[in-house]
Amino acid sequence: MGKTTDLDQLTLITGGQTGIDRAVLDFCLERGISCGGWCPEGRLAEDGPIDRRYPVRSLPGAGYRERTSANVKESDATIILHPGKLSGGTAYSAEVAREWEKPLLIIDTSTITTGEASNQILNFLFKTRPGTVNFSGPRASEWRGGYGQCRSILERVYGR
Repeated sequence: MGKTTDLDQLTLITGGQTGIDRAVLDFCLERGISCGGWCPEGRLAEDGPIDRRYPVRSLPGAGYRERTSANVKESDATIILHPGKLSGGTAYSAEVAREWEKPLLIIDTSTITTGEASNQILNFLFKTRPGTVNFSGPRASEWRGGYGQCRSILERVYGR
């Protein structure tokens, strides 16, 4: 972990779950951006074991909550993308970030445009200067459009 304002120097981490997590990992892998994170033991996700192409590490003895805690703790900041009210593991990410007093940005994508969301992320990154950013959000079964929306936001963030 270290402080940076250079997007190319950021490491993005997630838990490898479907939805937001996979959108971040796919985006990073396609562009050569450093990525990773912790996943539950057995590489558990709602669609079965997480494919080995995703560079997430299995946390021994861990379930979803322990994996979420590990990713928040390992990062310098957490960004949450969600549509509407926070719930489940996404709400837990925010709780852990607050508990560990980590910089936290929560973006309700149902209330702003992709451009506004990307501007909020850029401002947050410039202000907090993280080296490692944890991304969190609902799994695919909880937010069908999350993967695409996350990808669109990251395209805007890195397109500047």
